Amino acid sequence: MLTSGDDGRVCRDIPDSACREEAGNFFTHITSLSTTKISDGLIDPKLVLSWLMTTLGTPTWLIGLLVPVREAGALLPQLFTAAALRRLPQRKWAWSVGSAIQGLSAAGMGLAAFLLEGKTAGYAILGALAVLALARSVCSVTYKDVLGKTVSKSRRGTATGAASTVGAAAVLIYGALLTVGWVDRMSLVIGGLLLAGGLWMTGAALFMTLEEEPGSTEGGGNPIESFRDNFKLLADDQQLRRFILTRGLLISTALAPPFMVAMGTNRDEAGQMFGGLGLLVIASAGAGLLSSYVWGRLADRSSRKVLILTAAAATLALLTTLGLNAAGRLQDVWALPLVLFVLMIAYQGVRLGRSTHLVDMASQENRAAYTALSNTIIGTLLILGGGFSIVAHMAGEAAVLGLLALMSALAIPVAMGLEEVQER
Repeated sequence: MLTSGDDGRVCRDIPDSACREEAGNFFTHITSLSTTKISDGLIDPKLVLSWLMTTLGTPTWLIGLLVPVREAGALLPQLFTAAALRRLPQRKWAWSVGSAIQGLSAAGMGLAAFLLEGKTAGYAILGALAVLALARSVCSVTYKDVLGKTVSKSRRGTATGAASTVGAAAVLIYGALLTVGWVDRMSLVIGGLLLAGGLWMTGAALFMTLEEEPGSTEGGGNPIESFRDNFKLLADDQQLRRFILTRGLLISTALAPPFMVAMGTNRDEAGQMFGGLGLLVIASAGAGLLSSYVWGRLADRSSRKVLILTAAAATLALLTTLGLNAAGRLQDVWALPLVLFVLMIAYQGVRLGRSTHLVDMASQENRAAYTALSNTIIGTLLILGGGFSIVAHMAGEAAVLGLLALMSALAIPVAMGLEEVQER
């Protein structure tokens, strides 16, 4: 059912020996990746951890470091670690170790929330998040390489899309529980952190069962030399430059939600605002549940078109938000959830489209380097995106959303210049 419509296509872009194991590997990817998708939702720094640290009495300046620590720690180290990871003929082991460390870090956050409070709790949670982010960087730089070696070109987007759907369904239930308040929120959040820890470790164990063929180990040299050599890829590959520019413009889909929530809830009391953030969890998970599998299937046919469509959807969502705000309707009960839902559909499409495009654009020899280079550049841009907070403070959320809408709109013509890599 998951791979229907492939018209009997044989394995593409993987060896015949890997093709024999592809069916089992396909479902191993779905199950192990599903555990990480659920865990990501259970510890969401923008929502869950910020609520947790606020409730524990952590200073605001520490709470403001959550997203930068997560994004910088997960993306910036990759350009330096890719060369060392390249020495591993089987990179599933690196992903499994990284997933297990993320699990221990999430459990550590739960224990810190249970035992500590105030600034001490904030330091402990931030420290655990930094370790989690570094471990995540290892998983990120190795996953696409393993996916490209173990799953056929025609089914990679389907695997990641199906896992995103499973994760979104679980997080949707979690968001509903946070919103209705049937369970004490502090107990639910701490329990969610501990559950995330267990799920990450389960995913690590499952991933070890992949039948991964040993791959090339060339390129595992000095990190500084690799840093320089990887940047040379930008000069040599025009399509890589265009892809990174497209992905850079589409970080608007990741940066916009907090500003949308602030704009739509700025007249509420703090407690009511957390209810609005709970609705953001539901909107995000619902969008993922309904769209991830569809985006994955579309990406297997044309990741280029997925990026174009998601850029258009993001532009529409952000311009609609500005229009509703100008009309004084954004704080209506239906308005903010609606525009957030559309933006989150675009966000899910961006994630699946750019992931599938990068894997299919690269070869087995340069896939890890392309992934590390792309993620490092985007990680830097996300950190610089913290400057939008200054713009919001000086000119308001509407100015920020206008700039982000412009970025999304510019991504459309840039993405149009990408090649149809699925037709190679």
